[in-house]
Amino acid sequence: MAQLKKIKKAEIEENEADVKIDEFCARLGLEALHAGGKESIHFSTFNINRPGLQFAGFFEHFSAERVQVVGEQEMAYLKTLSDEARMNACEALFKHDFPCLVVSTVLEPVRELMLCAEKYNRVVLRSKLRTTMIMNELSIFLNELLAPTQTIHGVLMDLYGVGILIIGNSSIGKSETALELIQRNHRLIADDAVVIKRISDRLVGASPPVIRYFMEVRGIGIIDIRSMYGAGAVKLTKVIDMVVRLEEWDVTKEYDRLGNVKEAYNIFDVELPMHTVPVKPGRNLAVILEVAARNYRLKSMGYDTLTELEHRLGDNKTQDDPFDY
Repeated sequence: MAQLKKIKKAEIEENEADVKIDEFCARLGLEALHAGGKESIHFSTFNINRPGLQFAGFFEHFSAERVQVVGEQEMAYLKTLSDEARMNACEALFKHDFPCLVVSTVLEPVRELMLCAEKYNRVVLRSKLRTTMIMNELSIFLNELLAPTQTIHGVLMDLYGVGILIIGNSSIGKSETALELIQRNHRLIADDAVVIKRISDRLVGASPPVIRYFMEVRGIGIIDIRSMYGAGAVKLTKVIDMVVRLEEWDVTKEYDRLGNVKEAYNIFDVELPMHTVPVKPGRNLAVILEVAARNYRLKSMGYDTLTELEHRLGDNKTQDDPFDY
Protein backbone atom coordinates (compact mmCIF):
# COMPACT_ATOMS: atom_id res chain seq x y z
CA MET A 1 0.00 0.00 0.00
CA ALA A 2 1.23 3.48 -0.86
CA GLN A 3 2.48 5.58 2.01
CA LEU A 4 1.05 9.09 2.42
CA LYS A 5 3.04 12.04 3.71
CA LYS A 6 1.42 15.41 4.15
CA ILE A 7 2.96 18.83 4.72
CA LYS A 8 0.71 21.47 6.29
CA LYS A 9 1.19 25.11 5.37
CA ALA A 10 0.07 28.41 6.89
CA GLU A 11 -3.48 29.32 7.76
CA ILE A 12 -5.91 30.52 5.10
CA GLU A 13 -6.02 34.29 4.95
CA GLU A 14 -9.51 35.61 4.24
CA ASN A 15 -9.47 38.58 1.88
CA GLU A 16 -11.63 41.66 1.60
CA ALA A 17 -11.25 44.37 -1.00
CA ASP A 18 -12.34 47.87 -1.98
CA VAL A 19 -12.87 48.47 -5.69
CA LYS A 20 -13.53 51.85 -7.27
CA ILE A 21 -17.02 52.04 -8.75
CA ASP A 22 -15.83 53.22 -12.16
CA GLU A 23 -13.25 50.40 -12.35
CA PHE A 24 -15.85 47.84 -11.27
CA CYS A 25 -18.28 49.11 -13.91
CA ALA A 26 -15.61 49.11 -16.61
CA ARG A 27 -14.55 45.55 -15.78
CA LEU A 28 -18.09 44.11 -15.89
CA GLY A 29 -19.70 46.46 -18.41
CA LEU A 30 -22.05 48.04 -15.85
CA GLU A 31 -23.86 51.36 -15.85
CA ALA A 32 -23.94 53.36 -12.61
CA LEU A 33 -27.52 54.45 -11.90
CA HIS A 34 -26.75 55.75 -8.42
CA ALA A 35 -23.36 55.92 -6.68
CA GLY A 36 -24.68 56.80 -3.24
CA GLY A 37 -21.99 59.44 -2.83
CA LYS A 38 -19.34 56.74 -2.76
CA GLU A 39 -16.17 56.26 -4.80
CA SER A 40 -15.63 52.57 -4.07
CA ILE A 41 -17.45 49.37 -3.10
CA HIS A 42 -16.32 47.12 -0.25
CA PHE A 43 -16.50 43.39 -1.03
CA SER A 44 -16.14 40.75 1.68
CA THR A 45 -17.69 37.64 0.09
CA PHE A 46 -17.94 36.10 -3.37
CA ASN A 47 -21.51 34.92 -2.67
CA ILE A 48 -24.37 36.67 -4.49
CA ASN A 49 -28.02 37.09 -3.47
CA ARG A 50 -31.25 37.60 -5.42
CA PRO A 51 -33.54 39.49 -2.99
CA GLY A 52 -36.89 38.11 -4.13
CA LEU A 53 -37.68 36.71 -0.68
CA GLN A 54 -36.57 39.96 0.95
CA PHE A 55 -38.96 41.99 -1.21
CA ALA A 56 -41.65 39.60 0.08
CA GLY A 57 -40.65 40.42 3.66
CA PHE A 58 -38.56 37.36 4.59
CA PHE A 59 -35.22 38.43 6.09
CA GLU A 60 -34.31 35.40 8.18
CA HIS A 61 -30.84 34.15 7.10
CA PHE A 62 -30.43 37.25 4.89
CA SER A 63 -26.76 38.02 4.18
CA ALA A 64 -26.39 41.77 3.81
CA GLU A 65 -22.68 41.45 2.93
CA ARG A 66 -23.55 39.95 -0.46
CA VAL A 67 -23.99 41.74 -3.78
CA GLN A 68 -27.72 41.90 -4.57
CA VAL A 69 -28.90 41.09 -8.11
CA VAL A 70 -32.40 42.07 -9.26
CA GLY A 71 -33.68 40.38 -12.41
CA GLU A 72 -36.89 40.19 -14.36
CA GLN A 73 -38.70 38.09 -11.75
CA GLU A 74 -37.96 40.45 -8.85
CA MET A 75 -38.87 43.50 -10.93
CA ALA A 76 -42.09 41.88 -12.14
CA TYR A 77 -43.03 41.05 -8.55
CA LEU A 78 -42.45 44.65 -7.40
CA LYS A 79 -44.73 45.92 -10.16
CA THR A 80 -47.59 43.76 -8.87
CA LEU A 81 -47.53 45.60 -5.54
CA SER A 82 -49.35 48.77 -4.66
CA ASP A 83 -47.30 51.97 -4.46
CA GLU A 84 -47.24 51.82 -0.66
CA ALA A 85 -46.36 48.12 -0.50
CA ARG A 86 -43.65 48.59 -3.12
CA MET A 87 -42.09 51.42 -1.13
CA ASN A 88 -42.18 49.34 2.06
CA ALA A 89 -40.58 46.38 0.28
CA CYS A 90 -37.76 48.51 -1.13
CA GLU A 91 -37.17 50.30 2.18
CA ALA A 92 -36.95 47.01 4.05
CA LEU A 93 -34.14 45.90 1.73
CA PHE A 94 -32.28 49.21 1.41
CA LYS A 95 -32.08 49.67 5.18
CA HIS A 96 -29.43 46.95 5.08
CA ASP A 97 -25.89 48.01 4.18
CA PHE A 98 -25.17 45.73 1.21
CA PRO A 99 -22.19 46.39 -1.14
CA CYS A 100 -24.27 47.21 -4.22
CA LEU A 101 -27.40 46.25 -6.13
CA VAL A 102 -27.15 45.20 -9.78
CA VAL A 103 -30.18 45.38 -12.06
CA SER A 104 -29.91 42.96 -14.98
CA THR A 105 -31.23 42.87 -18.56
CA VAL A 106 -31.24 46.69 -18.95
CA LEU A 107 -34.44 46.78 -16.88
CA GLU A 108 -35.85 50.12 -15.83
CA PRO A 109 -35.89 50.12 -12.01
CA VAL A 110 -39.19 50.94 -10.34
CA ARG A 111 -39.37 54.47 -9.00
CA GLU A 112 -39.46 53.37 -5.36
CA LEU A 113 -36.22 51.43 -5.72
CA MET A 114 -34.30 54.50 -6.88
CA LEU A 115 -35.91 56.67 -4.18
CA CYS A 116 -34.68 54.25 -1.51
CA ALA A 117 -31.21 54.17 -3.09
CA GLU A 118 -31.02 57.95 -2.73
CA LYS A 119 -32.47 57.90 0.79
CA TYR A 120 -30.02 55.29 2.14
CA ASN A 121 -27.04 56.15 -0.09
CA ARG A 122 -26.83 52.74 -1.74
CA VAL A 123 -24.97 51.91 -4.96
CA VAL A 124 -27.25 50.78 -7.80
CA LEU A 125 -25.76 49.51 -11.07
CA ARG A 126 -27.27 48.13 -14.26
CA SER A 127 -26.10 45.42 -16.66
CA LYS A 128 -27.00 44.66 -20.27
CA LEU A 129 -26.61 40.94 -19.56
CA ARG A 130 -29.38 38.55 -18.59
CA THR A 131 -29.55 37.66 -14.91
CA THR A 132 -27.78 34.30 -15.14
CA MET A 133 -24.96 35.75 -17.24
CA ILE A 134 -24.25 38.74 -15.00
CA MET A 135 -24.30 36.49 -11.93
CA ASN A 136 -21.72 34.25 -13.58
CA GLU A 137 -19.55 37.27 -14.41
CA LEU A 138 -19.88 38.61 -10.86
CA SER A 139 -19.03 35.23 -9.37
CA ILE A 140 -15.86 34.88 -11.46
CA PHE A 141 -14.77 38.44 -10.69
CA LEU A 142 -15.37 38.13 -6.93
CA ASN A 143 -13.72 34.70 -6.73
CA GLU A 144 -10.56 36.13 -8.28
CA LEU A 145 -10.71 39.34 -6.25
CA LEU A 146 -11.29 37.73 -2.85
CA ALA A 147 -9.36 34.51 -3.31
CA PRO A 148 -7.28 33.64 -0.21
CA THR A 149 -3.65 34.49 -0.86
CA GLN A 150 -0.37 33.18 0.48
CA THR A 151 3.20 34.03 -0.50
CA ILE A 152 5.78 31.27 -0.18
CA HIS A 153 9.50 30.98 -0.91
CA GLY A 154 10.04 29.04 -4.12
CA VAL A 155 10.12 29.07 -7.91
CA LEU A 156 7.17 28.44 -10.23
CA MET A 157 7.77 27.09 -13.74
CA ASP A 158 5.65 25.99 -16.70
CA LEU A 159 7.04 22.72 -18.10
CA TYR A 160 5.15 21.21 -21.04
CA GLY A 161 2.01 22.92 -19.76
CA VAL A 162 2.47 21.53 -16.24
CA GLY A 163 2.79 24.08 -13.43
CA ILE A 164 5.62 22.94 -11.13
CA LEU A 165 6.31 24.70 -7.83
CA ILE A 166 9.96 24.17 -6.80
CA ILE A 167 10.61 24.53 -3.08
CA GLY A 168 13.56 23.88 -0.80
CA ASN A 169 16.00 25.55 1.54
CA SER A 170 17.78 28.71 0.47
CA SER A 171 20.79 28.11 -1.84
CA ILE A 172 19.72 24.53 -2.61
CA GLY A 173 19.68 25.38 -6.35
CA LYS A 174 16.09 26.35 -7.18
CA SER A 175 16.93 29.41 -9.29
CA GLU A 176 19.84 27.70 -11.05
CA THR A 177 17.55 24.78 -11.96
CA ALA A 178 14.93 27.22 -13.21
CA LEU A 179 17.55 29.03 -15.31
CA GLU A 180 18.57 25.75 -16.95
CA LEU A 181 14.90 25.00 -17.66
CA ILE A 182 14.51 28.42 -19.29
CA GLN A 183 17.51 27.59 -21.48
CA ARG A 184 15.56 24.46 -22.48
CA ASN A 185 12.60 26.61 -23.65
CA HIS A 186 10.40 26.35 -20.57
CA ARG A 187 8.73 29.37 -18.98
CA LEU A 188 9.26 31.22 -15.71
CA ILE A 189 6.30 32.48 -13.69
CA ALA A 190 7.96 33.49 -10.42
CA ASP A 191 11.35 33.30 -8.74
CA ASP A 192 12.10 33.57 -5.02
CA ALA A 193 8.54 34.58 -4.01
CA VAL A 194 5.40 32.91 -5.37
CA VAL A 195 2.01 34.48 -4.67
CA ILE A 196 -0.60 31.70 -4.55
CA LYS A 197 -4.35 32.19 -4.78
CA ARG A 198 -7.02 29.57 -4.32
CA ILE A 199 -9.64 30.14 -7.02
CA SER A 200 -12.42 27.57 -6.71
CA ASP A 201 -10.55 24.26 -6.23
CA ARG A 202 -7.43 25.36 -8.11
CA LEU A 203 -4.22 27.00 -6.93
CA VAL A 204 -2.94 29.76 -9.21
CA GLY A 205 0.57 31.14 -8.80
CA ALA A 206 2.08 34.45 -9.87
CA SER A 207 4.99 36.71 -9.03
CA PRO A 208 4.80 39.84 -6.86
CA PRO A 209 4.69 42.74 -9.38
CA VAL A 210 7.85 44.40 -8.06
CA ILE A 211 10.05 41.37 -8.88
CA ARG A 212 8.09 39.98 -11.83
CA TYR A 213 10.34 38.20 -14.39
CA PHE A 214 13.45 38.96 -12.28
CA MET A 215 15.74 36.21 -11.05
CA GLU A 216 18.55 36.20 -8.53
CA VAL A 217 21.65 34.25 -9.57
CA ARG A 218 24.27 34.10 -6.84
CA GLY A 219 27.59 35.42 -8.06
CA ILE A 220 25.94 37.30 -10.96
CA GLY A 221 23.15 39.29 -9.35
CA ILE A 222 19.62 40.13 -10.49
CA ILE A 223 18.77 39.34 -14.12
CA ASP A 224 15.68 40.17 -16.19
CA ILE A 225 14.49 36.94 -17.80
CA ARG A 226 12.04 38.61 -20.21
CA SER A 227 14.62 41.09 -21.49
CA MET A 228 17.32 38.44 -21.76
CA TYR A 229 15.36 35.52 -23.23
CA GLY A 230 12.26 37.17 -24.70
CA ALA A 231 8.55 37.21 -23.95
CA GLY A 232 8.27 33.50 -24.73
CA ALA A 233 10.38 32.65 -21.68
CA VAL A 234 7.94 34.07 -19.13
CA LYS A 235 4.29 33.79 -18.20
CA LEU A 236 2.10 35.93 -15.93
CA THR A 237 0.18 33.22 -14.02
CA LYS A 238 -0.04 29.43 -13.94
CA VAL A 239 -2.20 26.81 -12.25
CA ILE A 240 0.02 24.78 -9.92
CA ASP A 241 -0.22 21.07 -10.72
CA MET A 242 2.57 19.57 -8.64
CA VAL A 243 5.38 20.38 -6.20
CA VAL A 244 9.05 19.36 -6.31
CA ARG A 245 10.99 19.75 -3.10
CA LEU A 246 14.78 19.89 -3.42
CA GLU A 247 16.88 18.77 -0.48
CA GLU A 248 20.51 17.90 0.12
CA TRP A 249 21.24 14.22 -0.42
CA ASP A 250 21.11 12.36 2.90
CA VAL A 251 22.97 9.06 2.72
CA THR A 252 21.02 7.78 5.73
CA LYS A 253 17.67 8.39 4.07
CA GLU A 254 15.88 5.95 1.79
CA TYR A 255 14.50 7.82 -1.22
CA ASP A 256 11.59 6.66 -3.33
CA ARG A 257 12.84 4.54 -6.24
CA LEU A 258 9.62 2.98 -7.52
CA GLY A 259 7.09 5.79 -7.22
CA ASN A 260 4.99 4.01 -4.58
CA VAL A 261 5.52 6.61 -1.84
CA LYS A 262 2.83 9.23 -2.32
CA GLU A 263 3.69 12.63 -0.88
CA ALA A 264 1.30 15.58 -0.79
CA TYR A 265 1.80 19.30 -0.30
CA ASN A 266 -1.20 21.05 1.28
CA ILE A 267 -2.04 24.69 0.53
CA PHE A 268 -5.47 26.09 1.42
CA ASP A 269 -6.72 22.52 1.94
CA VAL A 270 -5.82 21.64 -1.64
CA GLU A 271 -3.47 18.66 -1.84
CA LEU A 272 -0.88 18.67 -4.61
CA PRO A 273 1.26 15.68 -5.55
CA MET A 274 4.84 16.21 -4.42
CA HIS A 275 8.22 14.63 -5.20
CA THR A 276 11.25 15.00 -2.95
CA VAL A 277 14.36 15.15 -5.14
CA PRO A 278 17.78 14.77 -3.46
CA VAL A 279 20.48 17.12 -4.70
CA LYS A 280 24.15 16.24 -5.10
CA PRO A 281 26.89 17.07 -7.62
CA GLY A 282 26.39 15.40 -10.97
CA ARG A 283 22.60 15.23 -10.89
CA ASN A 284 20.91 17.10 -13.75
CA LEU A 285 17.94 18.60 -11.92
CA ALA A 286 16.50 20.24 -15.02
CA VAL A 287 16.22 16.89 -16.79
CA ILE A 288 14.70 15.31 -13.67
CA LEU A 289 12.03 18.02 -13.50
CA GLU A 290 11.26 17.56 -17.20
CA VAL A 291 10.78 13.86 -16.54
CA ALA A 292 8.52 14.66 -13.58
CA ALA A 293 6.38 16.92 -15.79
CA ARG A 294 6.13 14.32 -18.57
CA ASN A 295 5.29 11.60 -16.06
CA TYR A 296 2.57 13.80 -14.54
CA ARG A 297 0.99 14.27 -17.96
CA LEU A 298 1.08 10.51 -18.58
CA LYS A 299 -0.65 9.86 -15.25
CA SER A 300 -3.28 12.51 -15.99
CA MET A 301 -4.08 10.56 -19.16
CA GLY A 302 -4.51 7.34 -17.18
CA TYR A 303 -1.10 5.69 -17.66
CA ASP A 304 0.89 4.71 -14.57
CA THR A 305 4.30 3.10 -15.00
CA LEU A 306 4.25 1.32 -11.62
CA THR A 307 0.85 -0.21 -12.40
CA GLU A 308 2.20 -1.41 -15.75
CA LEU A 309 5.24 -2.95 -14.02
CA GLU A 310 3.04 -4.73 -11.49
CA HIS A 311 0.88 -6.02 -14.33
CA ARG A 312 3.92 -7.45 -16.08
CA LEU A 313 5.23 -9.05 -12.89
CA GLY A 314 1.86 -10.60 -12.23
CA ASP A 315 1.45 -11.98 -15.74
CA ASN A 316 1.74 -15.77 -15.54
CA LYS A 317 2.15 -16.16 -19.27
CA THR A 318 5.51 -17.29 -20.57
CA GLN A 319 7.66 -14.26 -21.20
CA ASP A 320 9.33 -13.98 -24.57
CA ASP A 321 13.07 -14.59 -24.43
CA PRO A 322 14.79 -11.52 -25.95
CA PHE A 323 17.66 -13.81 -27.07
CA ASP A 324 15.36 -16.38 -28.64
CA TYR A 325 15.79 -15.65 -32.34
